[in-house]
Amino acid sequence: MISVGTRLLYGAGGAVAAAKEAAYTMFILLFYTQVLGLSGTVTGLIIAASLIWDGISDPLVGSLSDRLRSRFGRRHPFMALSILPLGLGFIGLFSPPLAVIDNSSLLAAWLLFWSLWVRTFVTTFTIPHLALSAEITTDYHDRTQVLGARMGLMFLFAVLLPAAALLLVFPEQNGIDGRFEQSRYPLYGMLSCAVVWIMATLSTLGTRHHIRPEAPRPGGDNGDRTTFLALTRDLWRTLGNRNFRYLIAYDIAATTAYGAISSLNMLVWTFFWQFSAAQISIILSAPTLLAVLLAVATMGPLGRRLSKQRLVQLSLLGLILNCLWLYPLQMLELLPEDSDTLIFGLNFIFMLLFMYLFMLRIVNSTSIVADLTDEHELDHGVRQEAGFFSVSNFVAKMATVAGPLYGGLALDVIGLETGMRPGEVPLETLHGLVYALGLGVIPPLLVALWIISRIRTSQARVEEVQAKIAARRALAE
Repeated sequence: MISVGTRLLYGAGGAVAAAKEAAYTMFILLFYTQVLGLSGTVTGLIIAASLIWDGISDPLVGSLSDRLRSRFGRRHPFMALSILPLGLGFIGLFSPPLAVIDNSSLLAAWLLFWSLWVRTFVTTFTIPHLALSAEITTDYHDRTQVLGARMGLMFLFAVLLPAAALLLVFPEQNGIDGRFEQSRYPLYGMLSCAVVWIMATLSTLGTRHHIRPEAPRPGGDNGDRTTFLALTRDLWRTLGNRNFRYLIAYDIAATTAYGAISSLNMLVWTFFWQFSAAQISIILSAPTLLAVLLAVATMGPLGRRLSKQRLVQLSLLGLILNCLWLYPLQMLELLPEDSDTLIFGLNFIFMLLFMYLFMLRIVNSTSIVADLTDEHELDHGVRQEAGFFSVSNFVAKMATVAGPLYGGLALDVIGLETGMRPGEVPLETLHGLVYALGLGVIPPLLVALWIISRIRTSQARVEEVQAKIAARRALAE
């Protein structure tokens, strides 16, 4: 059994991905379009372009990490060297100088440069960090617990960071909504930088006793050199696993839905529900905190009764059903107009269900990836944990390209223009925002639900594979 301390120290690294997600899902689209005046389509295209590079860099970093041989192991050198430049990237992302802001072409270039910078160093930290989970433990249930700690802290920081910012950095002053003041955003960049530096350092130092320089790697001790062709061959080898191919297809569909909802959430809360910054802060933080606690309490018991695949299926079904009740009630005018408390409470319940089901889905599907690395070692005699996680991240990020691109195009199509404030947006534009949200979320979730049913894996299969690996290693020794 992995100790709680080890799980928490490993999980602290989830805050790195959380800081990036918080920036891009909560503030970038709002900041660059509604505050700085950059076109929604241009902003969406730039974010999509940075996501393409993000996805391409994932498999390359994964294969390089699998092949690395050093006295500090295969994972920790990448993690340690990423921390300083990554934090600085958040400061640059939210601090364009006035000369840049006044020129739309320069502003677009600024967003592209710092997006590429941030996403590159997030990759060089998170891919080795994810791969480390399969090295910390080989137990079927412990892997879920370790990854659950990472996902739990990632979810907490993904919402607590922007929630704290909405209260401390963007509060309303003198009747002016702080989210629409350009001068507030550099402070948010510094706050993100501090979170990344602290949490990444804790995770890197706290897991150093799990360094495994002796793990079998692609190419072997005297194998081929680390060339681009060799890296490509390593990555192609991971696709030989049938279950992994289905998992990739499922990830594409599920992450497409996530990309759409994450790109539009802040805008829906701000304009459709007309929540204040303080209310959004509560909607972001409190339901997520409760969802993480609920997930921690139920993940173990559920995992002992149901397979990881079944839990993913039930989570997807729950997410679909959760999308079909709240917004229709408001659009059909079935909710009282003068009951702000009721509307806020219903949104609270909606967010609690969404965060719990989403966490349950992603923890179990990521744990399946860790299990498949054992099948790969049995078939090929090498450990490619980072290769598997990087390919999974690659396809997920390629799917999220559709999110900001879709969100930016949707803003232009429905007519949500720069300068509009809550309460001033036409009704048809508000309804268009909800329609865009529904069309971007429900169809891909239905596709993901069908694909995940095609995967065949179980605890008995994982234990059988690990027993064969252990017997082979004993024979070799």
